Formats: sequence, C-alpha cells, structure tokens
Amino acid sequence: QVQLVESGGGLVQAGGSLRISCVASGRTFNIYRMGWFRQAPGKEREFVTTIMWTGGSTDYADSVKGRFTISRDNAKNTVYLQMNSLKPEDTAVYYCAATPYGGQWRSAARYTDWGQGTQVTVSS
Repeated sequence: QVQLVESGGGLVQAGGSLRISCVASGRTFNIYRMGWFRQAPGKEREFVTTIMWTGGSTDYADSVKGRFTISRDNAKNTVYLQMNSLKPEDTAVYYCAATPYGGQWRSAARYTDWGQGTQVTVSS
C-alpha cells in the first residue's frame, strides 16, 4: 500500500498561480504512474494530469493543457502540480493518486491509492 499526502492548496485570484505537492510513502516501488484528479461540488471526480513515476510520459486534460504542469522528484518521493493562469472553474478538491498499472490512466478506477485531497479555490 502507498500513502499519499497532498499539501499546498489555498485561495488564489483568477490569473494567479499555485503549486500543490503530493508526498508518497510506503510501497513506492510498486508505483508505475501518479495522477492528479479534482472534484468540484456537485460534480464527478475528473482527470487532470498524470506522469510516470520514473519520469516522462505525461498527459493532460484539455481543460488544463498549457496552464498546468506535472513533475516529480523521485529523491523526495514527491509529485508536483504547478497551476498557472488559474480560472474560477479550476476550483475543486485536488486529489493525488497512484497506480501500479499501465494504460487507461485517465480513469480514476485505475488508481489504487489516494490522498485525502487539498482544496484549491480560485476567486474571480
């Protein structure tokens, strides 16, 4: 099992930037891919971005492409999500997730371990 702890959420004005982090512990050797998902009130959890644990192979939802960047620091067992040009519609709880599987990385069902989430609020 992998434990995931997110941090760095907060309140930011539209057009601003925020970086959130996710620290992994436990059986990190099992991780194949890490992902960020988000869930706004009254909406389903949606895919944001993903990265292979060993680096490379990223993917982004169209809604965040060009504004968000995922990265990882394996020495620190940490994945980051740099969010620029934030919009009010980016407001959500952001969840970090890990999976030992390849493929279908946009599906939340593919991920086996989840963090508790961090709130990101973008004011207009």
